[in-house]
Amino acid sequence: MVEPTRHPFLQGLSKHRGAPPTVVVIFGASGDLCARKLVPAIFNLAVDNLLSADFYLIGFGRKPISDDDFRAETAKDITQFSRRPLAEDVWSRVQKNTFYLAGAYDDAKAFQTLAAKIDELEKQIGRELQSVFYISTPPTVFKPILENLGSSGLAKRHVGTPVASKVIIEKPFGRDLATAQELNRIIRHEFQEEQVYRIDHYLGKETVQDLMVLRFANTIFEPIWNRRYVDCVQITVAEDLGVGERAGYYDQSGALRDMIQNHTMQLLALVAMEPPVSLSAEDIRDEKVKVLKSIQPVALKAEGGDVVRAQYVEGLINGQKVPGYMQENGVPATSTTETYASVRLSIENWRWQGVPFYLRSGKRLARRVSEIAIQFKRPAGILFADNERFNVAANTLVIQIQPDEGTTLLMNSKVPGLETRTQPVKMYFRYATTFGSNTPEAYERLILDCIVSDSTLFIRGDETETSWKIYSPILDFWQQAGKRGLESYPAGSWGPLAAERLLWEQHHEWRRSGP
Repeated sequence: MVEPTRHPFLQGLSKHRGAPPTVVVIFGASGDLCARKLVPAIFNLAVDNLLSADFYLIGFGRKPISDDDFRAETAKDITQFSRRPLAEDVWSRVQKNTFYLAGAYDDAKAFQTLAAKIDELEKQIGRELQSVFYISTPPTVFKPILENLGSSGLAKRHVGTPVASKVIIEKPFGRDLATAQELNRIIRHEFQEEQVYRIDHYLGKETVQDLMVLRFANTIFEPIWNRRYVDCVQITVAEDLGVGERAGYYDQSGALRDMIQNHTMQLLALVAMEPPVSLSAEDIRDEKVKVLKSIQPVALKAEGGDVVRAQYVEGLINGQKVPGYMQENGVPATSTTETYASVRLSIENWRWQGVPFYLRSGKRLARRVSEIAIQFKRPAGILFADNERFNVAANTLVIQIQPDEGTTLLMNSKVPGLETRTQPVKMYFRYATTFGSNTPEAYERLILDCIVSDSTLFIRGDETETSWKIYSPILDFWQQAGKRGLESYPAGSWGPLAAERLLWEQHHEWRRSGP
């Protein structure tokens, strides 16, 4: 494909960012994530000439599929799910280097076959290949995959060289602190930490990546990014969909595990961290861990406290009646799984002492939106006291992550007219308007970063454990409480009334999320 078709973001960028000869092995290749995200991401990297000429793709799964059938399936997946239409001339170059191996994840012989296949590819090209093992499977088989990668020698391939093997691990990374620690123990037995890429796709979203630029490349923000000027921070990850066909999985997870402990905590860490000494991956991840360690234990009470949980009941979504969680197919009659969770956190350091951080996430809420709202302290009501003439709001900076990526600043302005009246107004910046809508997706950035050994947007082992130390006590408390304290909220609302209490107690209120 010719250069002019490259995205404007890529103009002047090295066509491969130093990508070495690489084979990507996807465990769970017949799964939904591979079809919807991973294969389309690899295709789009190929379109942008960001893959090495010696690039190979191997699907690994339990389901027996021939190489030709797997190649045909990947083409269908691209046609259905890619942000760009299938370009035969591009994909044909990758497709001829695409293979499939069938085997059980606990079958050592299947991994020996995989090792032999990679050896064969190296002999064909006469060069060493970097092996990237993408574990896109249910967490129940993480352990046998990792152990077989170790026993087969695949985990140690070319360690100590620029093409050392790597492993990408999808969430959930453990169910609590104990399971996260055990998973880290297994990983460290087979891999060195620098080989491990714990993925959270939120970190690949453009607006999330822009957080550090917003903070540290704009002098107007960093001086006021502290307790002297910030009144509170609200982070919302809301979905209008229910559990659908995922009730079996979701009932074992819940909102706290599924969203709060990982996605929202990553957003919090980037908002609250101190400036790193450099843009190197370790310097950035060091600061993220430091701020997570500064978070105080939450207060847990049967009524009150710093956390709220709830399940959605029957309600209206876009004017259509939808069932409650307990009426969804596959949900046990005794379920106490929360479909909504909100948390009030306190960070005890110089920058943030006294500033509450409010996190919420849930299903069947009023609209789909993910955003961070930095609410600044209200101006002193000396000149413009809030009355019928002066409608004065707190300045709020809103970073919207989805669905419309961008930034909004709420400020106060004079209303045109013959007397002085004020009202809040909004200043908008939208990525799609400024840069075009066909921007790279999160998985494209993250897969490429792994290939070129940039771990900035991936989660370090101590970071996962630090986060779980905050949330495991909450999960234990809820398990012991059973249904006691489990609130409800109508589908199509913004959550239970009890969640408002978290903010009222600090003289705040949840903002109506969205543009």
